[in-house]
Amino acid sequence: MPVDHYENFPVASLLLPRDLRRPIEAIYRFARSADDVADEGDATPAERLAALAAYAAELDRIERGQPPDDPALTPIFGPLRTTVVERQLPVGLLRDLLNAFAQDVTKTRYASFAELLDYCRRSANPVGRLLLHLCARATPENLKRSDAVCSALQLANFWQDVAIDWRKDRVYLPQEDLARFGVDEEQIAAGRCDDAWRALIDFEVERARTLLRSGAPLVHALPGRMGWEIRLTVQGGLRILERIKKARGDVFRRRPRLGAADWLRMSLRAAMM
Repeated sequence: MPVDHYENFPVASLLLPRDLRRPIEAIYRFARSADDVADEGDATPAERLAALAAYAAELDRIERGQPPDDPALTPIFGPLRTTVVERQLPVGLLRDLLNAFAQDVTKTRYASFAELLDYCRRSANPVGRLLLHLCARATPENLKRSDAVCSALQLANFWQDVAIDWRKDRVYLPQEDLARFGVDEEQIAAGRCDDAWRALIDFEVERARTLLRSGAPLVHALPGRMGWEIRLTVQGGLRILERIKKARGDVFRRRPRLGAADWLRMSLRAAMM
């Protein structure tokens, strides 16, 4: 399993408490479908932005206490409205996700790591924050650690998907880091893994690993089965980073994927956290 799309979102896992499965499915369905609007198919940028604006309008209706207005979106926003109302979730976190998806339509390069983290703040961190609100564990310290975990998982996704993103004309490697290590976009296009490339990827992997480990203590603040779910999510991210390192940065020909042996290793490590 790669750290990919919204697959690091714990959807209906048997590890999850039963009362959380339906709310999490509702949030996931919203996030996944909005991400697909921004990223899949052959729609024009204008059409994608218009569809995301329709999603934003439905969020406005939820805040006003109104049911969904678009019948085509009711299967998504009906359950989402129920979840938001019953669990008193901050709608602003859902808007942050839409904002990030809209940015994916128009922005394909990031000048600095700080700029990339700002994108992660809206594209990834809301997922963890929503889960904490669902668990009634949204303390300042837990939110900080959750942000670290979610941003790190997003970074791991970027580093394993360099080639996939290039085919979409997207480069998430910060431009300042490309310049620092003497790597240009022609090298990405060619899939050339020389010493400069390996040094760049090693640097990015270690930065993501440090961030992920800084947030890992969050698992001890979460109740029972949810804590185990997040333990496995953290270990999955760490294992993907290990595999990138083992491949010596060659994500062009050896994109990391997790198999049965990896899951066993992750489970053992999760038990030791």
